[in-house]
Amino acid sequence: MENKQAAKKKKHAISVQQHLLIAEIKQDTVIMKDGTLRAVLLASSINFALKNEDEQNAIISAYVGFLNSLDHPLQVIIQSRRLQIKPYLERLIEQERKQSNELLRTQIADYRSFISELVTLGEIMSKQFYVIVPYDPLSNKNKSFWSRLGEVLNPGGAVRLKGERFLKRKHDLDARVRQVEGGLTGIGLTLARLDTQSLIELFFSTYNTDIALSEELPPLNKLQTEEL
Repeated sequence: MENKQAAKKKKHAISVQQHLLIAEIKQDTVIMKDGTLRAVLLASSINFALKNEDEQNAIISAYVGFLNSLDHPLQVIIQSRRLQIKPYLERLIEQERKQSNELLRTQIADYRSFISELVTLGEIMSKQFYVIVPYDPLSNKNKSFWSRLGEVLNPGGAVRLKGERFLKRKHDLDARVRQVEGGLTGIGLTLARLDTQSLIELFFSTYNTDIALSEELPPLNKLQTEEL
């Protein structure tokens, strides 16, 4: 009975994976099932409304120049999620427990209660800004037309990107990432490329919003994956 349940769960997990467009995540890179690659950059934000007119015009001009310099698509995603305050409240409880001063302990308890009520009533949301940098062999103008066409017409081999083929594509993707980082940094943004662990956590929390609030993924070296 247990073996049947385990097999059923495994079959369900694989069927879910088959509906995703992601084939593999490695070396800080997302490999899609069509053989294209993606890099994900976490970006800071700018409070544009607080800038004076000259600063706003300079930001707009720099952004327009950045967009005009691109010869490939770019995707910007904003994720809004309910603020995860539980870890912070747990640290407050620990500080409250360790506090020997009765007055400070009471103040910590009152502050913890205030924060908890504020988040519950206000539905405070956190926003994350992501810049998705794609790489498609067909869009690489440095390669010949027939070379690009050959890679596109061989999707079965493209999915299993290994060794030299993957490294070549990743090299081209990394060049695009540096270009995007340079352009957006000039506007005043701070960017950080998500590593493999962060990418897995991002997609896990995106496709499992309810579970992600109560469960944390283990480190990368302890994750178990299924071969499709």
